[in-house]
Amino acid sequence: MKLTKGRIASLGFQHVLAMYAGAVVVPLIVGAGIGLTNEQLTYLISIDILMCGIASILQVWKNRFSGIGLPVVLGCTFTAVGPIIAIGNEYGITSIYGSILVSGLVVVLIAKFFSKLIKFFPPVVTGSVVTIIGITLIPVAMNDLAGGEGSADFGSLTNLALGFGTLLIILLIFRFGKGFIQSIAILIGILAGTIVAYFMGIVDFSPVAESSWLHLPTPFHFGTPEFHLTPILTMILVAIVSLVESTGVYFALSDICDKKLEDKDLEKGYRAEGLAIIFGGIFNSFPYTTFSQNVGLIQLSGIRTNNVIYTAGVMLVLLGLVPKIGALTLVIPKAVLGGAMIAMFGMVISYGIKMLSKVDFSSQENLLIVACSVGMGLGVTVVPEIFAKLPQSINILTDSGIVIGSLTAICLNIVFHIRKQEQVTIPEAKKTA
Repeated sequence: MKLTKGRIASLGFQHVLAMYAGAVVVPLIVGAGIGLTNEQLTYLISIDILMCGIASILQVWKNRFSGIGLPVVLGCTFTAVGPIIAIGNEYGITSIYGSILVSGLVVVLIAKFFSKLIKFFPPVVTGSVVTIIGITLIPVAMNDLAGGEGSADFGSLTNLALGFGTLLIILLIFRFGKGFIQSIAILIGILAGTIVAYFMGIVDFSPVAESSWLHLPTPFHFGTPEFHLTPILTMILVAIVSLVESTGVYFALSDICDKKLEDKDLEKGYRAEGLAIIFGGIFNSFPYTTFSQNVGLIQLSGIRTNNVIYTAGVMLVLLGLVPKIGALTLVIPKAVLGGAMIAMFGMVISYGIKMLSKVDFSSQENLLIVACSVGMGLGVTVVPEIFAKLPQSINILTDSGIVIGSLTAICLNIVFHIRKQEQVTIPEAKKTA
């Protein structure tokens, strides 16, 4: 398929729509959690969208120093939401950005070391991690399809009709559409669902009317950053956890794009993520990590060119600079987004299963790694309060099904495979001696 400028723009906008809701919800939650004013919240949303664009461009642009060079979209990490609110309420908002700055610097410095840990990510681990990412995101899609968690009309017939109607449109396009039309099935589904919702009278344009036309970023908008040990250690832990999640996404994309990753590639990817976090600290936004929904979108569309992500990055920057245009994406009903997310997140699960097809399942150890890691990931997602009474410092690792499931896969792989290899190697070395 020949990608004209118009087609690249459409595909890029599709990626923006896929990640926009997830990117906006983080500043909304954080703003409410630390008591920001409407004016401060407006800045936070705008700068977050702008920085998502810059962070994505940094990651796609592969150079001698940084960039994974794969079609990766970056957004603010949900893992940081709880810690940021806790730090803001106890130490103040300026301490949030001091800790983000230091954590970004640490990621840049440890990128080379972290990339050497590639042996800890064989297909049984990366396949499990990608599967867990998809499985743990499905509840988000289902909640949105029903109207959004806590909404007054949650589960109403209107929301269900919009959500499943959007999903049906996407499926019909994939069944009967061809070429470029098929590759933008998600975009068409979302636009069609929104148009139907408009005629049903449930599209709210007030966010557009209330938004300004121009919003310029300013370094240290909320004040000079402060540095306290506990917030810094907390945010470093959040950043390292995000690197583990990103590693699974890198390997999924490398498989989709038929590009083998070396430790040098991972090093540049981690370094780009660290730079994005540093920029987040300077301009008072958030730590950034890979967005899984866009992986599912790449698999669905079949378009793997970096030019599409560059285009999406530029669009995000423009949306951040012109909040009124960016607010247009906020009029899309949650039910419509939920219907599209089922397809996208489901494709992430499917690709995780495809990665696991390379695993030797005649090995009981591999079966246990997948069983326990997916079980833990899904379990914590379904019963999030199970670890609620543990210390807050530990909750960073246990609050997210993605994190606890990924760590389970990594640890069990070390126990069953890495340690076993070492135990076999040591006696052989003694015989040789």
